[in-house]
Formats: sequence, structure tokens, C-alpha cells
Amino acid sequence: MRAEVAEAMAAVHALALGNPSSQHTAGRRARRALDDARDEIAGTLGVRPGEVVFTSGGTEADDLAVHGVAAARPGQVLCSAVEHDAVLEAVHAAGGTTVAVDARGRIDLEDLERLLGSPPGGGGVALVSVMTVNNENGVRQPVGDVAALVHDLAPGAIVHTDAVQAAAWLDLRDEAAAADLMTITAHKLGGPVGVGALIVRDGTPLTARLRGGGQENERRSGTQNVAGAVGLARALSLAAAERDVVAPRVATLRDRFADAVVAALDDVYEPACPDHRHRDQLAGGIVQLCFGGIESEALLFLLDEAGVEASAGSACAAGALEPSHVLAAMGVPAELARGALRVSVGRTTTEADIDVAVDLVVDAVGRLRGARAA
Repeated sequence: MRAEVAEAMAAVHALALGNPSSQHTAGRRARRALDDARDEIAGTLGVRPGEVVFTSGGTEADDLAVHGVAAARPGQVLCSAVEHDAVLEAVHAAGGTTVAVDARGRIDLEDLERLLGSPPGGGGVALVSVMTVNNENGVRQPVGDVAALVHDLAPGAIVHTDAVQAAAWLDLRDEAAAADLMTITAHKLGGPVGVGALIVRDGTPLTARLRGGGQENERRSGTQNVAGAVGLARALSLAAAERDVVAPRVATLRDRFADAVVAALDDVYEPACPDHRHRDQLAGGIVQLCFGGIESEALLFLLDEAGVEASAGSACAAGALEPSHVLAAMGVPAELARGALRVSVGRTTTEADIDVAVDLVVDAVGRLRGARAA
């Protein structure tokens, strides 16, 4: 968490705030702090304060977007095949289906057009969800093109974008301007864990998932996390203020890592950039590489021992590390997907960090391949 965010949240706690729905003095103080945070977020994103709905994080916001629209409007729900599980599982639970992506992970607009014209099960389309930036490989999705196609072929359908991975690196005023619903969360911005927001454009049909107190204009009941909301607002503002400087620097560090690893090792595949070029289609500091001849689980163990905290972009199922659904949707062979590595570069990362990480990754892959050959 950013120091400035921690300080802003500590200041809120020091006020001994009450429940923001209460009318006593402590409650009114809490309401003012919550409203100020809502105003700050709205100003940063270029939306109306009343369009900001606070949630417990990105997963809840995604779930509210999918199920909230599905409950409010009849029709099929669609999402890209590479969505975060928070969207993907919600769409499956709502009886929806996925839209194909190309080999680089971008949504297939022709397949979307086909599904909009003839959705499975008949009827119309209620919702289309496509993330702004993929959480495993950093690929930017053409949210504006998707929205234009949806609004042309299914005028009543709602467009949702999960912008959790995008908020730190892209100006969502432009990048997600055409979306009716947008998800953000604080911890991807140097804010606290456990608070996020769903932007609900005026006029968007949405049925609450949590009912009770009627908070958030009856779209999400429950006493709001005031300090968390303040932390989200502060983190988002700081990220926006420094984006023009930080985003290019982080992208350079990302490329430095990927280029160095690719140069040092054979049989390395970069799914989003098979030619190891054109990374301008990516956002932020996500690097995804697949190493032939090794298993992700063993690689992650060695890296963690050496102090490199990474992931495979995979999920554990029945005790086995399964290949990523994102890589499967992109057509990456299973034998390569089993050797996937996802590394995140952030605003605090230095060139020295990158150089150390490169050495450790190259060493770990070499050790695993040597052990396998022996």
C-alpha cells in the first residue's frame, strides 16, 4: 500500500466515525468522508458521483455486474473466453456463453457478431462483458469496438468491462468510455485490499445482489467501508496523476525482463507476443512466458525460495496445477501452457530488481531442464 493511502485511511480512523447511514454527528462525519471519496473517484474516472457503487472488491463488482443485469433484463449473457474467473464463473452460473479470442488473446469480433445475431438458446442478448486489460498477459481488449458492435446489433444490451488491471496504466475516461458498467479495485493501485467499485452508468438496469439497508442507492446493501473508500479514492487519484510518467517506465522494465529471459534461454514462448515484439498492445507491467520442458509448479517453488514472487496464471484443481484457461483459449499447446510464468512489474520496481529476477529465472529454468535431462 502507498504511504499516502495509509495516511489518508489513518486520518479517517482517527475521526472516530460512525455508521454513514446514521443521522448522529459521528454518522454525518462518516457520510461526508464517504461522499468526498465518491466525488474524488467520479472526478478521476469522468463519471457522476451517483454512478459509483462501492463494493468489497473487484470480484463482488464483477458478480454484481453480471448477475445484476441478468436479473434485471431477460436475455443471454456473453463474455470473452479469457475473462477473470470472477466474470467467467458468474457468466457460466447465469447460463451464459463465451466469445472466442484470437491467438494473441484479443476478442474475436466476428464470433461476437455471430453470437449477437444468434445467441445460444434464442432470444436476445442482455449483457456482454470484456475486460479492459487481461490479468494474465496484459493484453488490451478493444472495449470501444465491442461496445459499438453490441450497441449496433443488440441495442438493448449492456456492456461491462472489468478494468481492474487497467486502472493504473490507462486513462479509463477514454479506454472504457463506451462501457455501461466498469469494475475497479483498490489493491491493484496501491490501495487497501477488500474495497472496490462498480461504475453504473445512469439508466443501466441493475438488480441488487445484497439487500437489506438499501445503501448505494439500493444497488448494494451493507454498511460501507468508509476508510477503504477513502483509500481507493486516494490510490486512484495518485495513479492517475503519475500515469504518464510511471506507465512508460514500467513498460520499459517489462520489456527488459522479457527480452533478457528470451535471449538467455531456448524454447521460450510469449503467448501475447509470439515474435517477442509489438508489446505496445499490452498494458502495464504483466509479463507472461511459457518455458518448454518444465512444469510451472516446480519453477514457482524455486523462484519463491529465491525471493521472486510470481504465479503461473493457473488455478489449483483437485490438487493439480491445471493449465490456464486463458492460454487454452489462445490455443497455446498444453505442454507449453504447463510451463507458464506470470510476473508483475510495478511502480516500485527498479532496473536492479529486473536484473536480479532475470538471473534467478534463467537459473531456475536451467536447473529444472538439467534435472529433467538427467
